[in-house]
Amino acid sequence: MRTPALIATADEAIAAIPSGSTVAVGGFVGAGHPEMLTSALERRFLETGTPRDLTLYYCAGQGDRAERGLNHLAHAGLLKRIIGGHWNLAPKLGALALANEVEAYNLPQGVLSVLTREIAAKRPGLFTQVGMNTFIDPIHGGGRLNARTTEPLVERVELDGQNWLRYKPVPIHVALIRATYADARGNLSMECEGLISEVLPMAQAAKNHGGIVIAQVESVVDQMIDPKSVRVPGILIDYIVTSGGVMHDQTFGEVFNEDFVVSNADGFELPIMPESERKVIGARALKEIRSGDIVNLGIGLPEAVAMVAAETGRLNDFTLTVESGPTGGVPASGLNFGCSYFPEAVIDQPAQFDFYDGGGLDIAVLGAVEVDAEGSVNVASFAGRFAGVGGFVNIAQSARRLVFCCTFRAKENAKFVKRIQHVCFHGPSAVASGQQVLYVTERAVFELTTKGLKLIEITPGLDLQRDVLDQMEFQPIL
Repeated sequence: MRTPALIATADEAIAAIPSGSTVAVGGFVGAGHPEMLTSALERRFLETGTPRDLTLYYCAGQGDRAERGLNHLAHAGLLKRIIGGHWNLAPKLGALALANEVEAYNLPQGVLSVLTREIAAKRPGLFTQVGMNTFIDPIHGGGRLNARTTEPLVERVELDGQNWLRYKPVPIHVALIRATYADARGNLSMECEGLISEVLPMAQAAKNHGGIVIAQVESVVDQMIDPKSVRVPGILIDYIVTSGGVMHDQTFGEVFNEDFVVSNADGFELPIMPESERKVIGARALKEIRSGDIVNLGIGLPEAVAMVAAETGRLNDFTLTVESGPTGGVPASGLNFGCSYFPEAVIDQPAQFDFYDGGGLDIAVLGAVEVDAEGSVNVASFAGRFAGVGGFVNIAQSARRLVFCCTFRAKENAKFVKRIQHVCFHGPSAVASGQQVLYVTERAVFELTTKGLKLIEITPGLDLQRDVLDQMEFQPIL
């Protein structure tokens, strides 16, 4: 007999989480993150010392670089292990990892997202080439971040004469997810959420492993009028926590913005970008995008591409997508990243990565922290902290054409270095696959070739030796 979901307070629901369990948390930056639930979990641990020794599983970075999101869970004793895609928005988690107080893994966001479905179905893991020859490859560390982390979660296997990576399944026992409404039978809909994320496979995974699913919603309604609007069926839900809008902001940047959930873009304009190095880089990268292209823009400097495109009337020439699920419209930035203004469609994140991994992107414009002579790129670590790779590995490895954007130097530090700290994109592998790769800066543009990085453009007025070559730690092909 079906047991209906219990209407509970956050504290009552969180009390059901057993020590030693694996807890999966949904969300992307702040969009879709169940803030009331993670806050209650922190409060219970601080007051009672339980639950303990949890494994935290999350796909996209969730936090505000300060206190919210997964920062709530950054307590030694509460967590034993962290498996995550991006760490930069939860620096308190990163501090635990760097201090060797928890086991810590950084695996590609797209891999973790799709792996959630494999865990739900109890399949033997995810087989993919995403991450091959990067620091996530087991021959280069397997994504393990400190000495305390020893168990291999990634292995190399050979299938049909090719090398593949197998990402091992991790049983999920608790799912903390968020929706807009629940009905009397526990069915969840997401009308006011900016994205869908992994709410369904996370709930299925916890239920199929004999665990519990806790859903934070704004309110409970009598019945869903349209069954197709239900994103998670009530048979999967154990506890419903109604927020009444408290700790339920649409993102960590907006209480609610209707532009994230409607398609009508009449009158929408992006601000004019002031003249700067960022604008120069964005304008040059935009030249690589062709009419009709399907595009992904990374967070940070690549966002300048959309702003220059709007200013020059090119924004409708191509379709922008975000790995979290939006297609069309204009990607939001900062603490709204993951949502899009006036998207044409919003699908779940695993499905978006299926499309990306299969080669659906014509071009991706991504950031870079460091670049070496063979064209390999680091985005994971900088300035004494570990940011993680997020969706970068999936996107960089699968897009047909690729543009990396960065300033030529970072203050006094070279960006083009002899040896990068973490290989997140492997230049020789891209050459072998025939991928077209450019590196765009405000001073010069480089191309990836079979012999390494080749200088193909220099900004007029600069001195080649003084302003470019002397500022690099290696000699590019000229």
